[in-house]
Amino acid sequence: MGRRILNDALRSMVNADRRGKASVELKPISTVISSFLQIMKSRGYIKNFQVYDPHRVGRITVELQGRLNDAKALTYRQDIKAKDIEAYRFRTLPTHQWGYVVITTPDGVLDHEEAMRRNVGGQVLGYFH
Repeated sequence: MGRRILNDALRSMVNADRRGKASVELKPISTVISSFLQIMKSRGYIKNFQVYDPHRVGRITVELQGRLNDAKALTYRQDIKAKDIEAYRFRTLPTHQWGYVVITTPDGVLDHEEAMRRNVGGQVLGYFH
């Protein structure tokens, strides 16, 4: 169920970005969505996000940048080793210049560059470009 929530949130963001909206509200939320959004913010794909009432159902308001082409969450669990991250990135992303694969690792939720730098593997959550 958690992966479906993440996929719905990412699709809402992509659709709002394509329609030219300045912000989008995501409901329901999870800590994985917050971690995913933190990576998107650090890489410059969204401006900012605000979490309201995280202990109950809650909601997240995301300020869009207009830079998001596509974002998808994988609904199946796919384990990936640290040495296989680069090959997976080439297979998944449409171009080699931009885009990030997001992986949940023992060190937390990381993008593929940070996971390769720390030499840790994990499970693929999704990707964005």
